[in-house]
Amino acid sequence: MRDLSEIRVDIDRIDNQIIELFKQRMDCAKDVGIYKESKGIPVLNEARENEILNAVEEKGGEYGAYARLLYSNIMELSRALQHNIVGSGKLIKDTINKASNELPIENIKVGYQGINGANSHEATLKLFPDAEVKNYKSFGDVFEAVDSGEVTYGVLPVENSTGGSVSTVYDLILKHRFYIVGALDLPIDYCLGGIRQSELSDIEIVWTHPQSISQCSNYIANHSYDAIPCSNTAVAARDVAKEKRLNVAAICSHKAAEEYGLKVLDNHLQDDSSNTTRFIVISKKLYIPKDANKISLCFSLPHVTGSLYSLLCRFNSLGLNLTKIESRPRMDKNFEYLFYLDFSGNVHSNNVIELISQLSEEMPEFSFLGNYCEM
Repeated sequence: MRDLSEIRVDIDRIDNQIIELFKQRMDCAKDVGIYKESKGIPVLNEARENEILNAVEEKGGEYGAYARLLYSNIMELSRALQHNIVGSGKLIKDTINKASNELPIENIKVGYQGINGANSHEATLKLFPDAEVKNYKSFGDVFEAVDSGEVTYGVLPVENSTGGSVSTVYDLILKHRFYIVGALDLPIDYCLGGIRQSELSDIEIVWTHPQSISQCSNYIANHSYDAIPCSNTAVAARDVAKEKRLNVAAICSHKAAEEYGLKVLDNHLQDDSSNTTRFIVISKKLYIPKDANKISLCFSLPHVTGSLYSLLCRFNSLGLNLTKIESRPRMDKNFEYLFYLDFSGNVHSNNVIELISQLSEEMPEFSFLGNYCEM
């Protein structure tokens, strides 16, 4: 058995050789980029890359899969260098440069799903305290109102820390491709609201939104309640007040209980004390504040083995923090998916804008959805 110190000497020697060869290869990639720029040739050549990767895997023998992974990363880095040389992403850069950095907040209308007292209503008032707000029956109605110009912005929940993603909203984001111009993380604290004559011991049935059932599942199970889903927590509170049934209560916010005159029978029902829902603001016009800290994109992926891994490696190589990746099935094609992605960053950073530009050239159905502040 070889001594560890001897093995490390060999590793250092080989690594030095690899580094020098890597530099030479990147010089060649640079020359390829210059050639492609002069001839107007696209940077991405999937057939050529697959040919190289297949050959590398075969030559790698017992380490073939590792060799393929190594060269996939080298290909990504080479392509990024070439994109910079050819000046990829002119259209997306122009769109970003033309965006205003001031989000209009005066004399505006803002739409949300639900009724007074809903979490969406509270989020809307926190984001736009002086705006005229308008409620809509469904998430789709909010998108349609923004599309028609009936409202300037729409406020929608996209994710809860306990209940997970609001899939319907992500589907609508991918369908409409409106810009995201703001976001808010709203702490969610549920209470049990019943009519004035009821006591906690009377309750057998709870009405609430399906997400709230998920977020309060332990509480519901511990009390053996029959949970009936409603379109909204505030709707549940309103209907409990209307029905006046002694054994029925709403799982809702304190604001909703107050709004509809319910008696708070119990507090802090959520399984997770840090329960939070993330809301976004959608707009047909792009606004990018100077201190924006979150970026959203959507796209599909090329039908190439390892394409998602390669994408994630590109973010990792730049030290960018992915905060969300959501896949949604395409309605028009079986077993094909669209992806929604959030990451921390600002488009005024050279690394960030170059990455977005590169992705806009390579990813099918790519859309830049916005760079905004998350409160």
